[in-house]
Amino acid sequence: MSKKSSIFYLILTFFSQSLLFSQSAPKVLVAIAHPDDDAVFAATVYKITNDLGGQVDYLLITNGEGGFKYSTLSENIYDLELTDEEVGRKHLPEIRKKELESGGEIVGVKNYYYLNQKDHKYTNDINEVLDSVWNVEYVKKFITDLIKKENYDYIFVLLPSYTTHAHHSSTGILVLESVNELDKNIRPVVLGGTVRNITDTNYFYRGLKEFPLTSFTNDSLIFQFDRTSKFGFNDRLNYKIIVNWLIAEHKSQGTMQLLMNSGDLETYYFFDLNDYSKIDKVKKLFELLKENKFEKKEYENN
Repeated sequence: MSKKSSIFYLILTFFSQSLLFSQSAPKVLVAIAHPDDDAVFAATVYKITNDLGGQVDYLLITNGEGGFKYSTLSENIYDLELTDEEVGRKHLPEIRKKELESGGEIVGVKNYYYLNQKDHKYTNDINEVLDSVWNVEYVKKFITDLIKKENYDYIFVLLPSYTTHAHHSSTGILVLESVNELDKNIRPVVLGGTVRNITDTNYFYRGLKEFPLTSFTNDSLIFQFDRTSKFGFNDRLNYKIIVNWLIAEHKSQGTMQLLMNSGDLETYYFFDLNDYSKIDKVKKLFELLKENKFEKKEYENN
């Protein structure tokens, strides 16, 4: 091989390995409204950080104070009357951040960003949140600056809907608006996530008419990670265990514990806003997530 050919081969190898690395070690921002919203993405995040060597950061929009009504069982743990609104709103922001970070440690989250917007109450009114509750300009600027700084490959948000908590939908909308205002060459892929059961057949979603950036029109661009994927001795383990561990950390939110073992599939929608040239990259990511990286062990005495 000539010297020129050797140099060309080395350059080609370098770029091939770089491409492979970028595919298998993604950088992801999970943008959520409340601390316990992280459970929707828990198994996917675990796989990305543990199996693919990727980086996942959390961006929390609200301070979580609105969850005081569900804190009955945690009052003895924290020695505070958290179900009293004044006490709950004062102490829950710090408590729930610690719970979020405890769960994040389980799934391998690296960085946490807190925007401390008011968690005022449960509502389905998206316009109320965006018009009068949150500092929208501050939130969008923070998201934009963070994307420019960290150069994320993906942002995960809860799928915006008129029937879910407006804080969830508002978070997704603000992320989509922020990404839409960026130069196309630095836009991450935004995926809208939800949890479903294997028996579910209705995956219909077209976005919110009032917020066109939430549009989704191509049903072939729905990606999933199966929490029920089996591994370990005699295939007795699955990824619901990881999700349950994370849920257990949210002790101040008693109703969260009722979600243990529920939801088989973490489902992600590829918004129309995204660059369609990145579809293959997304497909490759979810193919890699299906791979079982745990060593198969045999034992003399079963």
